[in-house]
Amino acid sequence: MVDSLKKKVLSGVSLEMEEAFELGETADFRSVCDAAAEITERMAPRGYDLCSIINARSGRCSEDCKWCAQSVRHHCDIAVYPLVDEESALEGLNLSYKRGVAKYSLVTSGKRLSDADLEKVCRLYARLSEENKCSLCGSLGLLSKEQLLALKQAGMKRFHCNLEASPTFFCNLCTTHTTEDKMRSLLWAREVGLEICSGGIIGMGESRRQRIELAFALRALEVPSIPINILDPIKGTELEHVPLISDEEILLTVALFRFVNPTAYLRFAGGKARLPERTLVEAVRIGVNAAIVGDLLTTSGTQVEADRSRFVRQNR
Repeated sequence: MVDSLKKKVLSGVSLEMEEAFELGETADFRSVCDAAAEITERMAPRGYDLCSIINARSGRCSEDCKWCAQSVRHHCDIAVYPLVDEESALEGLNLSYKRGVAKYSLVTSGKRLSDADLEKVCRLYARLSEENKCSLCGSLGLLSKEQLLALKQAGMKRFHCNLEASPTFFCNLCTTHTTEDKMRSLLWAREVGLEICSGGIIGMGESRRQRIELAFALRALEVPSIPINILDPIKGTELEHVPLISDEEILLTVALFRFVNPTAYLRFAGGKARLPERTLVEAVRIGVNAAIVGDLLTTSGTQVEADRSRFVRQNR
């Protein structure tokens, strides 16, 4: 079964969801990983794409996302501050450029930007774009079509909004906005000419089938850049006692995402710092070809050179 489904993907034919379910539930783990490695080698982008983020506004978020330390519903020991100033944003951009990172993203807490904050953020992007150093991205909440157009005109190139989980599971994690709200903003972003980036968090209590459903939801949106976050439970959130997902389950998820999204960048993001080196190296072999580096919101990340060197070693 694994070989026939691998050949189907390599021939340019997309898997059906039931085929992916069967692959995840009944196939030999090692065979799935080896097949995903071949798909990665033959179909995925060859460069290792890095995006650096700066937490440009922290805390006081109105949303009730169960995993998130920035929600006002939780009581977590995090820094809380308003929108960063131009000097701080430029410092992050210059550091990213110095380290050879091609993309730089502002990330803000909160459901959306107010009109006043939108004006400030647009000024930031206009100033950052003058430097002409990195392609500018943004993870700025659930934005309207008009807001997204204004940000594009200011210099933002890519809009990020994670689906976080499959539609059948996300409703168990958040009640203050929906998967449909997220999809709407992503589609508006593409409509105004922005690139889009969207992924999720694994290990929040979802089933393997629901992780596969997330991969298909992202495929339906034709997302070219898919961040894969691994839940690192934060004290004070509603998910602080959720057991850690196993390394094998993380690798199987990467492999299945590669089967479903063979030409996308699969981007390791939050939570990867807890993984041993052997797991990180294997993840690169079977599908991960991009990463988010920087402060990674409220969890720690790995060093830029360590991320880059794993890919180089794997592709010699």
